[in-house]
Amino acid sequence: EWYIPVLRIFGPALSFTSGGAGGIFAPALTAGASIGSVISGALHLTPHETNVVVLGGMVAFLTGITRAPFTSAIIVLEMTDRHSLIFHLMLAGMVSSIASLLVVRHSLYDMIKTQMLAELRGTKS
Repeated sequence: EWYIPVLRIFGPALSFTSGGAGGIFAPALTAGASIGSVISGALHLTPHETNVVVLGGMVAFLTGITRAPFTSAIIVLEMTDRHSLIFHLMLAGMVSSIASLLVVRHSLYDMIKTQMLAELRGTKS
């Protein structure tokens, strides 16, 4: 279903921005996997190709948020034990890193840090 990735992206974003408890890694991995699944379904890929696209989507989405392509690829490799896909996953991470820099210059962690520092400075004044 095409709407699953949309829900997997906006649900955690809504929870995170409203102050609710939640993580970053698991929602990013599931959103990336959902996007990869929709893409592979639209292209009618074989099961092996679908697996590569789903894992690439996981790495790409996680990299887009964390700006850590190598770490994202290693996390997915260790979770799935698909070490033969190292090149494909690193490529997905690097492309995602470049694309995310074109969209927003700072990572999510940089923005959170800036916001926390501003709040700390505001309370001490």
